[in-house]
Amino acid sequence: MASHGVFLAIPTKRTWEVDFVKPLKSFIQETYGAAGNAEDHNAALNELNKLRNTIISKASDRHESALEAIYRYYDQLAVIEGKFPISENQVRINFKWQDAFDKESLFGGKKILSISSGVYEKACVLFNVAAIQSQVAETQNLGNDESLRLAAKLFQQASGVLAYMRLSVVPGIQCDPTPDLQPDTLNALSHLMLAQAQDCFARKAMNDKMKPAVTAKLAMQCSDFYSEALKLLQLDSIRQLWPKEWTNSAAGKQSGYHAAAEFYQSQVAKESKDFGEEIARLRHCKELILASEMRSGAQFIFQDLQKKITKSLAEAEKDNDFIYHARVPDISSLTPIGKAVVAKSMPITVPLSKQFKDLFEKIVPLAVHQSVVACENRRMLIVNSEIGRLRDATQLLNSILASLNLPAAIEDLGGQEIPKSMSAKAAEIKQYGGFDCLEKLINDLPGLLQRNKEILDESDRMLNEEEASDTQLRNQFRERWNRTPSSKLTESIRSEASKYRTIINNAIDADAVVRERFSKHRDDIMLLSQSDGCIQSSLPSSGPNASLQNHPAVLELRSLLKNVENIKSTRDQLENEIKNAPLNDMAGQFLSALLKDGAIDEESLSLQKLDSIYGTMRERVSENIRGQEDLLQKIQAANNKFSEAKVQNTSGVAREEKLKSLASAYDSFTELKGNLEEGTKFYNDLTVILVKFQSKVSDFCFARKTEKEELLKDLSAGIARQSTAPTPVAPAYQKPEAPVATPRSSIPQASAGQELPPPQAAANYPGQPQVPPYPSSFSVPYTAFRTSAGQELPPPQASANYPGQHQVPPYPTSFSSMPYPASQAPLPNTYNPYYQPCPQAYPPQAYAQYNPAYPPQYPNYPAQQQYPSYQPR
Repeated sequence: MASHGVFLAIPTKRTWEVDFVKPLKSFIQETYGAAGNAEDHNAALNELNKLRNTIISKASDRHESALEAIYRYYDQLAVIEGKFPISENQVRINFKWQDAFDKESLFGGKKILSISSGVYEKACVLFNVAAIQSQVAETQNLGNDESLRLAAKLFQQASGVLAYMRLSVVPGIQCDPTPDLQPDTLNALSHLMLAQAQDCFARKAMNDKMKPAVTAKLAMQCSDFYSEALKLLQLDSIRQLWPKEWTNSAAGKQSGYHAAAEFYQSQVAKESKDFGEEIARLRHCKELILASEMRSGAQFIFQDLQKKITKSLAEAEKDNDFIYHARVPDISSLTPIGKAVVAKSMPITVPLSKQFKDLFEKIVPLAVHQSVVACENRRMLIVNSEIGRLRDATQLLNSILASLNLPAAIEDLGGQEIPKSMSAKAAEIKQYGGFDCLEKLINDLPGLLQRNKEILDESDRMLNEEEASDTQLRNQFRERWNRTPSSKLTESIRSEASKYRTIINNAIDADAVVRERFSKHRDDIMLLSQSDGCIQSSLPSSGPNASLQNHPAVLELRSLLKNVENIKSTRDQLENEIKNAPLNDMAGQFLSALLKDGAIDEESLSLQKLDSIYGTMRERVSENIRGQEDLLQKIQAANNKFSEAKVQNTSGVAREEKLKSLASAYDSFTELKGNLEEGTKFYNDLTVILVKFQSKVSDFCFARKTEKEELLKDLSAGIARQSTAPTPVAPAYQKPEAPVATPRSSIPQASAGQELPPPQAAANYPGQPQVPPYPSSFSVPYTAFRTSAGQELPPPQASANYPGQHQVPPYPTSFSSMPYPASQAPLPNTYNPYYQPCPQAYPPQAYAQYNPAYPPQYPNYPAQQQYPSYQPR
């Protein structure tokens, strides 16, 4: 598992073959009946089996062909997840995967999990995707630019895959996964891959001899990434998974790249003639590189940098001593080195393979078919409603014109008119809704803005309350509150909220500019939004009208009647568009929703799709009807002015200036309308995004609340189990006497005169020693032991349970146990064949410990007396 190169590669998970054909074929037949071609299904199922067998055979290949194979298989998994629900209670296919870091120890056994879950299969396959990406990256030639770029890309992709697994895939597994799929494991591996990606960029900068300031920032960020990865690798829950070389490598690179950053920053100081700073940084470099060498061990890779540092420091100190005599500042007083984040986790995008083709594209879930039918019914309701509105409006228009005897009544009349270009501009403004439309857009912006601010403020409030609660409980319970702090978990969420806050602030500034421009042209836009007669009346006249036939009201009526024909023509076109509007790929959208969310919100998706198709058409129908209403009002007003025409005279210069002002107002209207519509759409789109963001925050806070409640429950139960009664003081006769050290000279020797080895720690009793195997032939001269009354104790007898061994006869319980020399630990009772335990009522400290090789000492007896020993038979 340990990488033999510069980088660390994740080991792949081992899996076993499964059969897709039989269970999936049965499901297709039961669910879809005769739909589709049976042979096509068989071919697709066989191909799916082949793809999975390929990833098993290529699991150990460190080549891009192995990546392409696993990409193709994962793409099929993503597609069939919604079509074939693989689970315990539906399509049962057991996927068996082994932990990637399983050492297969004799006592620990193998960590293998076998469950029927499509989500579990996806998680395991994604883990191998990241593993093979890291393995292919590890094999690249780091001296080649293309290979280095590929390695950086693959490491970033692996980091993104692992992060995606941790957040979106593994939580869907219904049981505890193997250790390699635990969130802490995936998070640590994701950060490690990200650090190695930054490593590639820093290495390329050094290879290409980029500017020292840039290289220093890249290296410093690389050191930070390795520092974060090292922290995660050393978490208590996962630190036993990987070999020691992994943490050594990460720790060494953390110090090594810090040293590299200081080294290149020292070159910056040298270029700026700051020789004191150069020496201070080089000295710090030397300390850091020595720390890297000590931490890395065999994984130390900065030998060349170490030589450069040593050489540069010697030259700098020599030059400073003989030439510059600059004061060398303390390293802590220097400006910290900046950081340049280049490596980022790449989000996963499906399909992964460029050659993706859905093997089961003819299979459509029943839920999708039902949703398509419901969507079609909604579409027909919209079509009938809009066509009915158009036809009713046409009927009303024809009846009103007939009552006014138009257009026959004005065929021979004429009069003065405004410029045609200005009339066209005014008509266009009125077509877009005129001043009222623009004013409404401006007046709606504050409400849209306030809604977005309230959503974002509410999200911040929930995050702050959750973090405050977590902090309060952490201060209360201290180390017992062992869950991850909220500040760490919400870094990305708060960063996203800060981004949205910046976007809103920028939008507020842009809105102020739009309002200022609107205020400047307000009156002229309002004028252009009125009828041509109002515009004409506001314009200074250049001379009298030629005759009554050219009266503005008559000309206006003629123009309005042409608009009537245009309205009718537009309605015919709209009706055809509404009838023939295509409703494409709804099945695909429903299927995508099913694959993504596991369910279909038919109403929401249908309304969204239908609104995107018919929303504009509906607006055009409404505008057409509103235009008809405005048109009818203008026709009625012009008809009333027919006999009341008046000639107005004014200066030609004033008329020209007014026309210029109106032209400028028209340009402003066009631009402002586009800006306001974009702003309105922006706020509405942002609302959708912020609502989703708020939902994510709400889910996070709810999950943390649930976790908090469970942890509080556990802590309360633990506190309740704690004993509140004080421990009674042991009586005097139970206390052991002070131990007396046995001199080293009294330790038994082997028959050859060789000193016996000291006892070692027992595997079953950590922290306690065990009796080492001693030679079978050694002897210790026997010296009789006597009681305080002078009675000689009997010699030891042979033990029936230990043939060839001896047991200690029953001695009085009032003597203290023999201590081992101060430099050694006491011997365990379990491994002493002569040990006879005291009653359980006595504390363990009072038990005498016996060892045939180390004689005990009894109270009131001379220290030179030794334990009897017999020659083994």
